[in-house]
Amino acid sequence: MTDVLIREAETADLEAIIRLHEEDELGSHGDVWSPETRPAYEAAFAAIQRSPENHLFVAVDGGEIVGTFQLTYIPNLTGRGTLRVKVESVKVKAARRSTGIGARMMAFAEDHARGQGARAMELTSNKARQAAHRFYERLDFSRSHEGFKKKL
Repeated sequence: MTDVLIREAETADLEAIIRLHEEDELGSHGDVWSPETRPAYEAAFAAIQRSPENHLFVAVDGGEIVGTFQLTYIPNLTGRGTLRVKVESVKVKAARRSTGIGARMMAFAEDHARGQGARAMELTSNKARQAAHRFYERLDFSRSHEGFKKKL
C-alpha cells in the first residue's frame, strides 16, 4: 500500500479508468469500454483536460490503476466568494477496497483542494451505498444537505 502513487490521469489511463466504473453495477451508469463507446470517453477526457476547473486523478500501484476520482473547483458568491471543490466518480478496484486506497485518495484530494485555495469539499453518494457513507463519515464528512438530480 505504501507504493500507491496518486497522479493526474493521462490519456493512456482512460481504458483502465472506465474499467473501474464498469465493475460497479450501482454507479456505472451503463459505462462499458468498447470500440463504440471509446470516442465518447475520449471526448469527455479531452474536455476535462482542457478545463482548468477539473482534474482527473488515478491511484497507481505497481503499474496498475487501482483507483480514480475527479475534482471540480466551483467559485461561489456566497461565503464571501468561497471556492468549493466537488469530489466525483470515486472508484477503487473492487478487489482492493478496504485496503486504505480510498482514504489515501481522499487525503490527496483534500490536500489538493487546500492547495488551490478551496475552503469546502463536497460530494454526493448514492443512498444505497451505506458502506461508502460510513467511510466518508470516518473522514469527517457530514450529511449536511439532501441532493437532487434530474436527467436532461
